[in-house]
Amino acid sequence: MSQGPLMPKATAVWLIENTSLAFEQIADFCKLHPLEVKGIADGEVASGIKGLDPVSTGQLTREEIEKAQKNPNHRMKVAVSKVKLPEVKRSKGPRYTPLSRRQDRPNAILWLLRNHPELKDAQIMRLVGTTKSTIQQIRDRTHWNSAALQPMDPVTLGLCTQIDLDFEVQRAAKDRPVVEAAEGGQTLMPPELSVLPEHEEAEHDEPHRAGRDDKLDADSVFARLKPLRRGEEDDEDDL
Repeated sequence: MSQGPLMPKATAVWLIENTSLAFEQIADFCKLHPLEVKGIADGEVASGIKGLDPVSTGQLTREEIEKAQKNPNHRMKVAVSKVKLPEVKRSKGPRYTPLSRRQDRPNAILWLLRNHPELKDAQIMRLVGTTKSTIQQIRDRTHWNSAALQPMDPVTLGLCTQIDLDFEVQRAAKDRPVVEAAEGGQTLMPPELSVLPEHEEAEHDEPHRAGRDDKLDADSVFARLKPLRRGEEDDEDDL
């Protein structure tokens, strides 16, 4: 959908008074209904509104108006502004917190301190829009309302978005140093050693199996089989 003028009704008033454009052309340019444009022309709609010249504001050119006046089927388009507006940069200051949510900030700070202790004070300040002294008071339980505080998720409270929270948690995880295993402490076996392929496991167990086979001789094997054979013969005699 194409963009219309900034003040559509005021622009429509000016076009009706200063051009011979059809109501449909004015309605299409101003993004209004043709009946509404007709009401403006009859004085029933937008009475008292002063017309706004779209040419002086750079929203329409004279050539475009003349082309539309000659051709009733021509649809005018908003002129592209040649002035480049500077990009609005987001302020890096503390996050604004609505008045209705400010009483929930201590509960959100307590939740962050308990569930994400890796977060720095500056990160908590960005998330919930608080001060460093307030964070320290809640951490030390010296806050005036410490007894009544309950940990509550700042995302649920509407103090920050889940995307912002995840971003700060990931940043804190990257900044946290890797804890190395203490010397002499028990460590887990690497996965490549703890999980061996089947053929390597068979090769690993083969010497143990060979040792067990060497200890077994023919006499010991037959000695173990004799009671089993006797039991089978007794079962046949019973039948």
